[in-house]
Amino acid sequence: MSAQLKEAAAEPAPRISKGGAPPPRRSRERAAKSVPYLLILPAAVTVLLLGWTLVKNGMLSFQNLNPRQLIQHITEWNGVENYQEVLGSADFWRVTGRSVVFTGANVVLIMALGCLIGLLLARLGTKLRVLLLLGLVLAWAMPVVAATTVFQWLFDQRFGVVNHVLDALGWHAMADFNWTSGQFSTFFVITTLIVWQSIPFVAINLYAATTTIPKELYEAASLDGAGPWKQFTSVTFPFLKPFFLATTFLEVIWVFKAFTQVFAISEGGPDRLTETLPVYAFVEGMGNQHFGMGAAISILTIVILLALTAYYLRLVLKQEEDEL
Repeated sequence: MSAQLKEAAAEPAPRISKGGAPPPRRSRERAAKSVPYLLILPAAVTVLLLGWTLVKNGMLSFQNLNPRQLIQHITEWNGVENYQEVLGSADFWRVTGRSVVFTGANVVLIMALGCLIGLLLARLGTKLRVLLLLGLVLAWAMPVVAATTVFQWLFDQRFGVVNHVLDALGWHAMADFNWTSGQFSTFFVITTLIVWQSIPFVAINLYAATTTIPKELYEAASLDGAGPWKQFTSVTFPFLKPFFLATTFLEVIWVFKAFTQVFAISEGGPDRLTETLPVYAFVEGMGNQHFGMGAAISILTIVILLALTAYYLRLVLKQEEDEL
């Protein structure tokens, strides 16, 4: 008993701060527990702000809100009349089909070119790889409005570099060509801009993914007589398949909701032939001052995007089940 008392007396007494405050160790434990909540706080605030905006926009889509109601602060509920008018309009379905085709063409080009550049990065030397990565990062970091302004200068009718180069190469008819005078030429400029802005994201992520593939697999495939294409289909692509699926999903969302590039280049012209759903909603809502109608179109745009996303996720899950 005396030995136990001596040991207890030898142990240091717990430190208690002034005023009966808990010891520093408990404070650190509480701070550590609060870290996860602090980390998700910005995301939670963003979700709340976006959710509130979506709710307000949904309420607006059930109202007849024009300049008169806006000035007089009158709320006129008209039920689903805005949706009935939009869904009964041939223009809406024409713009919807155009938006889907536009998104599909852009995503195919983005994924194909981005993957090729990503594979090129994996094969280049260190200096060339760093130089190419620097160019990709600069292109990716350029603000959308700034990039759109640069492309407007490049494809300018009188002073554009593109027309000057084509004229110098022998296409003299392109010397004063107006790229925004027709539907296809305008879409060509917009598609070039969007693809140029999106390629860095795909290429850099693909290059990062290729660094995780074991080199022994390539050596084994080479010993079996597999060429570059066979190595890609049997080694590279199976490893990068999750990347392809996730990146394609993100690009579909990004391209489908693209507004700045389309509106800044042509404002949906000529004759509203290059309007996509985001531009169509803005023109009907802000341009024609049918705010309830514009809100209804934006809600339908979200619904269509969710339907495309659900269909794509269904294909992904079905493919994963087949592999299992």
